[in-house]
Amino acid sequence: QVQLVESGGGLVQTGGSLRLSCAASGRTFSRYAMGWFRQPLGKERELVAARNWAGVGTYYAESVKGRFIISGDNAKNTVYLQMNSLGPEDTAVYYCATTESGAMRFKVEEYDYWGQGTQVTVSS
Repeated sequence: QVQLVESGGGLVQTGGSLRLSCAASGRTFSRYAMGWFRQPLGKERELVAARNWAGVGTYYAESVKGRFIISGDNAKNTVYLQMNSLGPEDTAVYYCATTESGAMRFKVEEYDYWGQGTQVTVSS
């Protein structure tokens, strides 16, 4: 049974940083694509970053490119999202997700397993 547990969210001021963690159990995450999504209140869930198996390839949404970094620790079976230069527009619930594929996926419906989400709030 695949389980994903996010942590690291919280309240931060504009310009600050946070690192989100996604601990995976039930599979070796480096063999499958992983993604970080976010969902602002009242809006649709959107992909912000993704990596293919082993993190050989990565993708970033334009809105976070140059500020967010997706990475992984094989020994801990954990994927991270380092978020820098945060602004109020980054306020959302952040979710990690994984697929049954090793290739990157870009749509919500292409992901098979989801974490419970962690709230990130950026104050102005």
